[in-house]
Amino acid sequence: MVPRPSRVPSASRSVNPYIVCFVVIAVVAILAVTTGLLVYFLAFGQKYYFYRSSFQILNVQYSDELSSQVIQEYRSLSGKIESEITRIFKESNLRRQFIRAHVVGLRQSGTDVIGDIVMKFKFARNNNEPSVKRIESVLHQMLNNSGNLAMNTIDLTQITHQDTENILTQECGVRPDLISLSAERIIGGTKAKEGDWPWQVSLQWSNLHHCGGVLISKEWILTAAHCFRSRSDTLQWTATFGISTIIPKQRRGIRTILIHNDYTPETHENDIALLQLDREVTFTRNIRTVCLPDASQNILPGSPAYVTGWGSQRYSGSPVPDLQQARVNIISNNVCNAPSSYNGAVLTGMLCAGLSQGGVDACQGDSGGPLVQEDARQLWFLVGIVSWGDQCALPDKPGVYTLVTAYREWINQHAGI
Repeated sequence: MVPRPSRVPSASRSVNPYIVCFVVIAVVAILAVTTGLLVYFLAFGQKYYFYRSSFQILNVQYSDELSSQVIQEYRSLSGKIESEITRIFKESNLRRQFIRAHVVGLRQSGTDVIGDIVMKFKFARNNNEPSVKRIESVLHQMLNNSGNLAMNTIDLTQITHQDTENILTQECGVRPDLISLSAERIIGGTKAKEGDWPWQVSLQWSNLHHCGGVLISKEWILTAAHCFRSRSDTLQWTATFGISTIIPKQRRGIRTILIHNDYTPETHENDIALLQLDREVTFTRNIRTVCLPDASQNILPGSPAYVTGWGSQRYSGSPVPDLQQARVNIISNNVCNAPSSYNGAVLTGMLCAGLSQGGVDACQGDSGGPLVQEDARQLWFLVGIVSWGDQCALPDKPGVYTLVTAYREWINQHAGI
């Protein structure tokens, strides 16, 4: 038997002590920096806090005009309250901690008005002094020196971010950026993010996107009458919610289609319709209603607005699966009716929006969708419904929209909103 050869021992390797030293120092340094950052973040980092408070407005008498957040009197008083609270904190030792205040309701107390407010602050995580006491102290000191409004604080409590979201979910026209206190298409726009336009609805015929719509309550959608000229069977229609028409967040059937009795296809006059859902939609952070304007709300030529939808990217194209958004400008009816534009075809119940040079517009598949504007309180109001136009995004041929303020009585009569 031939003996197996013995294993030859491997040669020993020496490790450079400088390398060892360098590695040890590097590891220690990384651990030190990480620990330091963690300690700093926990001790000195800042966190957002939310508070709910009620203020008694002593020098304003309650009236029915303060019962709805879309009426001008409500909006005006809410704006004044928010401005006054902002001024108070910006002139106090909490000026760096205060973020914003938002009125979530006005109610009656005898002849006075009670304003319910949500406020957002940023405090250090190691803050040992109770923040409620600090805020109350500022309010008690400063409210006596308030300007146009005489206010008293009734209560102040800290609430969670989820509480704040639940409160604001019930309010119309709210986008996620406020809570954290983007048949026609959108040409020249950009892709929207989830929740940017939470009132946007896709109206689908046989599960294919056909028109846009606007959520105005848990069970009612506002849209264009011309979407239903040859498609009136409610069983074939569904409404989906979310930025994708392929993977919607919620889906509902349609119970009722109400087309304006005086809709005239030849002139596009009274191009408006209401849809009643077969069951209420569930409000979430990314699904909620837009505010309807008061009938007297003024829409200024030249002011910015946003149009959204899943319409085609070119004239006679196909709808897209992801929601698009585009910024346009309001154009006066006089300019829109010029001979080089629509030559008198834009009637009093219509509104024009776009760019004079073209390039940004709604198109096929966007019909019935919203044209919205933001007010001074960062709430969004529906001013127009995508209706008609000469092709898409042509110079001097802006989009023409159904003017919502002209139909507030009709909407209230049929939907109670």
